Amino acid sequence: MADKKDLTRPPTTAGSPASMVDSFLAEAKRLGPLAGNAPRARLVFALDATMSRQPTWDLACRVQGEMFAAAGQAGGLSVQLVYFRGFGECRASRWVADPRALTELMTKINCQGGQTQIGRVLRHVRTEASQTPVKVLVYVGDAMEEPIDDLCAVAGELGLLGVKAFMFQEGHDPDAARAFQEIARLSGGAYARFDAGAPHTLSELLRAAATYATSGVEGLARLSASNAQAHGLLTTINERKP
Repeated sequence: MADKKDLTRPPTTAGSPASMVDSFLAEAKRLGPLAGNAPRARLVFALDATMSRQPTWDLACRVQGEMFAAAGQAGGLSVQLVYFRGFGECRASRWVADPRALTELMTKINCQGGQTQIGRVLRHVRTEASQTPVKVLVYVGDAMEEPIDDLCAVAGELGLLGVKAFMFQEGHDPDAARAFQEIARLSGGAYARFDAGAPHTLSELLRAAATYATSGVEGLARLSASNAQAHGLLTTINERKP
């Protein structure tokens, strides 16, 4: 797989934000390949990087290692970072299996004003999953500014491909809540809300999503004994079983 993907291909000039992003993604080439030959569960970690998101982006940088920690005992996790920001910019990193590598990528990105591009994220995950299975999409955001019916159509396709969308909302925006809940429902995933002032909640949510990616419902059930957020996600998933 290529080391980077530009989902928007905006014009690139020296010194521009796009060229800066190209530079830091190019640094991923020096990171080694996935350790060992055993297949790893694949999880897409997608974040809204528009201007209002900077505090939560910084929080996600600090706690994203929890995903890898939770998955380590079950064979490990391969994560792809996807984000959008600014005027139509949407990017995807290569797949990484080291929390330090993901932190390095994330800390070099600054949030920029712009509209949400959740549909582009969902379509990207659909493409990835049609080539090699993706177990989980984790999406973190606080807003939704797109036609909800379009998002729901792709969410249903993700469900058919076996991708569970775990939609984590910061704040109380009602449009975002309705869209995130529907995307989670149609894909067979789960929705949860968190407050950026309570980092432990997001940390627990990421651990729960990674545990599901690597160990399924059984792993999530084990984790739920000590993780309140895992218990909530497990309850939602179990309620959706036929």
